[in-house]
Amino acid sequence: MTVTLTSLSAATASVDDVCDVIHSDGGIIVEGLLDSPTLDGLWTDLGPVLSNVGWGQDDFSGNRTRRVGAVFARTRHAATVVVHPLFHGAAEHFLQRPVATWLGETRTETTASIQIGGTQAIQIHPGEGAQPLHRDDLVFQWRHPTFGREARVQIMVALTDFTANNGGTLVVPGSHLWDDERQPRADEAVSTEMAAGSGLIFLGSTYHGGGTNRTDHPRTGLTLTLDLGFLRQEENQYLSVPIEQVRTYPERIQRLLGYNACPPLMGWVEVNGQMNDPHVVLEDWDGGRPPAADMFSTR
Repeated sequence: MTVTLTSLSAATASVDDVCDVIHSDGGIIVEGLLDSPTLDGLWTDLGPVLSNVGWGQDDFSGNRTRRVGAVFARTRHAATVVVHPLFHGAAEHFLQRPVATWLGETRTETTASIQIGGTQAIQIHPGEGAQPLHRDDLVFQWRHPTFGREARVQIMVALTDFTANNGGTLVVPGSHLWDDERQPRADEAVSTEMAAGSGLIFLGSTYHGGGTNRTDHPRTGLTLTLDLGFLRQEENQYLSVPIEQVRTYPERIQRLLGYNACPPLMGWVEVNGQMNDPHVVLEDWDGGRPPAADMFSTR
C-alpha cells in the first residue's frame, strides 16, 4: 500500500480539519492556500534575489540549492502567508498550551505567545540530491517524545509545482510520534506533490527533507516557521529585518517578528526603570514612563 500525504482544500478545510490530520500524520497539504496576486508578488520580490545568490556548500544546505533568508525584509507578501488562518490556527492549536503555576497564593495560567522563527526561499536545481531527513526542532535541542508540547509549526509554500521528480519535500508520515532513538529511512519518506500556491503544513518534530531534482527545471518553495515565544528565534529577525521596515508592518506582524513579550514577560525591555513589552520601542509615547507590562497577559 502506497502512503501519501493527505490533501485538503483551503477553500473548504477548517482549522480543526487541518489539525486532526497533523495530529495523525505530522503534516498535511493544503491546496490553493495562496491567491494569484500573493503568489505573483512573492515571485516578483524573491525570484530576482534567488537568481543572484550562490549555491549551498554541503549536502544539507545543498550543493545545487539556492537559499534566501530575511524574507520579511524582502517581501511584504510573506505577511499573508504567516497569518493565513489555517497555518496560524494550527500553530495556535499545537503551541499555545496553557501552563498552570503559583504566584504567591494565586493559581495562575500562562499561555505562551508564538513568533516567527526562520524564513527562507529555497530553490532546488536540477542535479540536486535528497537532503538528509531531519527534524527542524533540532535547533532547539528538543527531545521526543516532546516535553508535552511541540516547539514549532511550519509551512512550505510551493512557489512552483512540487512533484516527486523535481525535489518535492520528502516527509515521513507519523514520525512526529517517534522517540529520538528511531532512525528515519529513505524508503519511509513520501514526496510532497502540490501545485504552486499550495502549502505543506507540518510539525517541527516531523522528519522531512528536500527531495532529488531529476528534472530540467528548478523547484522553488518558501518556508516560514511559527515557534514558541520563549525560545530563541532560529533566524535573528532583529538583525534580518531593519527596524525601519518593521515599523511599516501592522502590529500583528511586528509582534510575530519578535517585538512581543512572551508571558510571563520573556523578552522584556527596561524603559525608565520598568519592565516593558518590547513593542514599546515601536510605539509613540511622550517620553515619560510608558505603562508597565502585565506580566501574565497574553498577546
